[in-house]
Amino acid sequence: SNQDTVLDIGAGKGFLTVHLVKIANNVVAIENDTALVEHLRKLFSDARNVQVVGCDFRNFAVPKFPFKVVSNIPYGITSDIFKILMFESLGNFLGGSIVLQLEPTQKLFSRKLYNPYTVFYHTFFDLKLVYEVGPESFLPPPTVKSALLNIKRKHLFFDFKFKAKYLAFISCLLEKPDLSVKTALKSIFRKSQVRSISEKFGLNLNAQIVCLSPSQWVNCFLEMLEVVPEKFHPS
Repeated sequence: SNQDTVLDIGAGKGFLTVHLVKIANNVVAIENDTALVEHLRKLFSDARNVQVVGCDFRNFAVPKFPFKVVSNIPYGITSDIFKILMFESLGNFLGGSIVLQLEPTQKLFSRKLYNPYTVFYHTFFDLKLVYEVGPESFLPPPTVKSALLNIKRKHLFFDFKFKAKYLAFISCLLEKPDLSVKTALKSIFRKSQVRSISEKFGLNLNAQIVCLSPSQWVNCFLEMLEVVPEKFHPS
């Protein structure tokens, strides 16, 4: 909307930027290729609501205020971009629409979640695979299939100052992904606490730990904060 600051990561020749400029209050076009940066600066020389930044997104100073992303991101740094947006910038990243390679998109929606960051992202964001995008939609056409991913931040379940502790909690329990929920939880909770958690939140203690849903992960984490002394929290 005309209230939004929007990042276009890997703006290229500005194919998306030209549309964002017509709507958003402020558009930041980030591009690492020096020739394309020059092209973007000429293209948007008269646009007051566009800032062209020539750098690798991993070195970009992400806004310290609410922002969105509408972008066809550089596929090679997808996981880095996601960590910057949905972990490091949790307090300010509101969501958006991102075109990325299909394969990593599909991994986000696997029934079993092995990656602690994927669990984290699903905890704080509604992720939706809108549709697949064929190579013919691009110039030049890539050799891989792509997808449009919609991201929308949920209500924050707890103060995001606990985000590193929450990620450490997930990482600790996923270290041995083949373990049952019961065995994994016993590395942090007492046996009686595990039983209580199971009854409280409807956990299947015999299922693999990778089968927990994001809401179950949150409930277990909040229970840890309440009943487990801090010296026993994973770090």
